[in-house]
Amino acid sequence: MERKEIIKYCLELSNTYEDYPFPNDEISVTMKHLSNNKWFALIMNVNDKLYLNVKTKPEYSELLRNTYEYIIPAYHMNKEHWNTIIVDEEVDSDIVKELIVQSYELTKK
Repeated sequence: MERKEIIKYCLELSNTYEDYPFPNDEISVTMKHLSNNKWFALIMNVNDKLYLNVKTKPEYSELLRNTYEYIIPAYHMNKEHWNTIIVDEEVDSDIVKELIVQSYELTKK
């Protein structure tokens, strides 16, 4: 998956928008709910790699990290509730989409 594809998928979810919250950073983007302005995804470039942070249930986070090499504790976020997906050619796009939806649902309220 590519950055634009992830953004497009996030925007297909109901009542969402993209935001560029960091001054002088036109690459990092947060995907947010219109209703509460909470992030459900953070897309950024770290060390020339595409990182996607998503919220997960704490009991599921460790399982994901132990199952997929490209899922690690969240970069610069709460590691109990957030994971980073290193998006590269090995990533399973179905897993990425599933985790985006889960994060979307977890951050609705």
